[in-house]
Amino acid sequence: MEAFSDGVIAVAITLLALNLAVDGPHHGSLAHQLGQRWPVFVAYLVSFFTVGIIWVNHHALVEDIARVDRTMLFINLGLLCFIVAIPFGTALMATYLTVPGFDASLAMAIYCAILEGMSLGFGVLFWWTLGDGRRHNPIPPGNRWRVWVRFTMGGAGYVLALAVGFLSAPLALAVVGLIAVYYIFERTPSAYPTRQ
Repeated sequence: MEAFSDGVIAVAITLLALNLAVDGPHHGSLAHQLGQRWPVFVAYLVSFFTVGIIWVNHHALVEDIARVDRTMLFINLGLLCFIVAIPFGTALMATYLTVPGFDASLAMAIYCAILEGMSLGFGVLFWWTLGDGRRHNPIPPGNRWRVWVRFTMGGAGYVLALAVGFLSAPLALAVVGLIAVYYIFERTPSAYPTRQ
C-alpha cells in the first residue's frame, strides 16, 4: 500500500511541473514572459509543497499502522483520487488566477475543493487508524478526538480558502500556502503527547 501510494504521489508532484513553460523566442523578452507567468510559478510552489507535505504526513501515518485491511485500502484509494487531481486544479487555478471576474473564483473553488477532498480523505484514513489494534502506538481513547481535530485542521482552512476565493483568488492562494506552512510544523499523530 505504501509503495503504491508513493508512486501515485510521485506522479502527482511530477505533473505539477508540466505547466512550467514559456512561449519561447519571438513572444517578447524572456523576462517579460516570466513576469507574465508569475501565477503559474506561485501556484506550482504552493502545490509542490502541499503535495510534498502530503507525502511526508502519509508516510508518518502509514508507518504507524499495525494492520491493513480492504476497508483501509479503499479509504487510501479515495485519498489518492484527490491527490492525483491536484495538478489539474493547480493548472486551472494558475491560468485564471489574475483573470477578472467569476472564472478566477470558480477556478480557485475547484482547486480548493480538490484540496478539501484530499483533507477529508486524510481525515477518514486517520480516523480508521484510531480503531483498536490498528496502530503500533495507539492513541488513548480520551485523546482521539483532540488528536483527530488537530490532524485535520487543514480541512477547515481549505473551506475558508474556497470562500475567500470568491472575494480574491490570490488571497485564497495565500490561505492555501499558510495551510501548507501549518503542516510543515505540525507533528505527526504518533508524536502527539497522549495524556490519559
